[in-house]
Amino acid sequence: MHTDLDLTRRERAVVNAYQGGFPVVERPFGPAAAAMRERGVDIDATGLLETIRDLDDRGVLSRFGPLVNAQEIGGAATLVAMHAPEDRFDEIVERVNAHREVAHNYEREHPHLNVWFVVSVADETRVQAVLEEIEDETGRETYNLPKQREFRVEAKFYVDGPLSGSGTADGEDAARAGAEDRGGELERNDAAGIDCSGMGPAVTASGDSRLSPAERDLVLEIQDGLSLTETPYADVAEAIGQETDWVLETIARFDLEGKIRRIGVVPNHYALGYTENGMTVWDVPDDLVGDVGPEIASLPFVTHCYERPRHEGVWPYNFFAMTHGRSEAESERRIEQVRETMADHWNVTDEDWDSLFSTQILKKTGIRLAERADANTRSA
Repeated sequence: MHTDLDLTRRERAVVNAYQGGFPVVERPFGPAAAAMRERGVDIDATGLLETIRDLDDRGVLSRFGPLVNAQEIGGAATLVAMHAPEDRFDEIVERVNAHREVAHNYEREHPHLNVWFVVSVADETRVQAVLEEIEDETGRETYNLPKQREFRVEAKFYVDGPLSGSGTADGEDAARAGAEDRGGELERNDAAGIDCSGMGPAVTASGDSRLSPAERDLVLEIQDGLSLTETPYADVAEAIGQETDWVLETIARFDLEGKIRRIGVVPNHYALGYTENGMTVWDVPDDLVGDVGPEIASLPFVTHCYERPRHEGVWPYNFFAMTHGRSEAESERRIEQVRETMADHWNVTDEDWDSLFSTQILKKTGIRLAERADANTRSA
């Protein structure tokens, strides 16, 4: 497993530069490399492509390309919690994971609700049926926690070095030294990364939430990423039998419409050393959620931030904020910053919040988009 410390200066720059905002042009690596050179990183198109390939091969990246927003493609997903007793834990997890609608499943530290999974379906009415099946098979109650308000979904993981937001590319050593003086926490004074999303076709939103058959084919082709060649968008066009210009225009429009969250490299956060995965949960007064949400979402280390329902007598929390840290100490500092921000709005006590760390990944297949896209595709 590679970590943050294994990366060269160039590799750090590439990871930091394009976790979004990658150009949507036929040969994107040329202008992407030029934008990096303008910011002090000596790299050309070939070097950028080869660096991304190598990072991908080594598992530092999970993928490269568009990150599809499943919510905007069709269907629905929800977070579910349940209790699996120690003596039946493996049996219950096996039964839950056997459902193809279960995309992710984690064990989390909590005295009662220790199994947390995501159900993804083409038809929202199917959620309740899946949960009833799981309850019948396991004899355990499930607690549905659908997203009520989304304040942030932006899982970006920067490393100390060029384009991290800590200063200029030449300030890498000073930035790292300063971070060490603060116990490893990198403070970002400038915007991290590079945004080349304007390099592409001019597009306008279609106003149609449904997909055409060709758009459906595009979504399924790009959901696992782009090929790492000089012409990745042309490769997509060839695979689905469309013109390259159409692919460029459609991807740019999907980015505008929110069907794509961003385009670029997707780091494997575990490989970068972000091993402390903490889900903080809060009992925020209902009338303050609208004020608290945007403030918590603005903290750069918060990757996901939602309002979800409580379950009386079992689950008192209505606000979720996911943080990641590269050490237990860093994670604790970040959670404390969330608590301090909450405390600006009301008197937060120890009973008002909890932090659930994941102890193991039980299933991670990703959101299957085929059925959801099919259900949201209009006739040709």
